[in-house]
Amino acid sequence: MVDFANALKVAGSGMQAQATRLGRLSENIANADTPGYHRKTISFHAAMSAGQTDGTVATGPVLLDQSPLEQIYDPSHPLADESGHYNGSNVNLLVEIADAREAQRSYEANLKMFDQIRQMSSSLMDLLRK
Repeated sequence: MVDFANALKVAGSGMQAQATRLGRLSENIANADTPGYHRKTISFHAAMSAGQTDGTVATGPVLLDQSPLEQIYDPSHPLADESGHYNGSNVNLLVEIADAREAQRSYEANLKMFDQIRQMSSSLMDLLRK
């Protein structure tokens, strides 16, 4: 039963990590047209407990993508400089949507694993009761 509990913990941590990733991707998509917005990224690492990895996943700190901001020409924009340019964002919607799809599929895979482990442990408990 300890193995089932550990597997549920791993699947749960995977779902939590992907949910956090989807949150950052949603922020990026929502702010794609915000002047001066830097894309947010998040990293994953194996969670450590008592010096050993137990297979769970944790998210690292949110980092800002330091790639150059898009220079947009619009002399009528309030943020435009003397040359008529202002800083847009460095969000590429195509990349964000592809990453969101990948995060969603990873979340669904962890959810399926979680459900299968739950069903197996339930079946095992039914057998032990007989």
